[in-house]
Amino acid sequence: MKEITVQELKQLQDTNASYQLIDVREPFEFQDDNLGGELIPLGEIMNHTDRIQRDKQVIIHCRSGARSANAVKFLESQGFTNLHNLKGGIMAYRSEIG
Repeated sequence: MKEITVQELKQLQDTNASYQLIDVREPFEFQDDNLGGELIPLGEIMNHTDRIQRDKQVIIHCRSGARSANAVKFLESQGFTNLHNLKGGIMAYRSEIG
């Protein structure tokens, strides 16, 4: 599975690069803190694969990286090849980036 570090994500954000950020946490988690991505909870992702782009880099994240890794595995089994798991999730982002 391809991963991206929080520093690499921050660089993409700072340069206004074209990518899609998907948050697979639950709505209450997203409401409390988010990175500006699109919320598609892990339990619903199988019903919303049409919302995930295939023509650009897609970064999937959760709290610590475990749920997003499961999402990446599932989506790769559906033919996606452009996915990256955010290593350490939003906890690592907040700890290392702020």
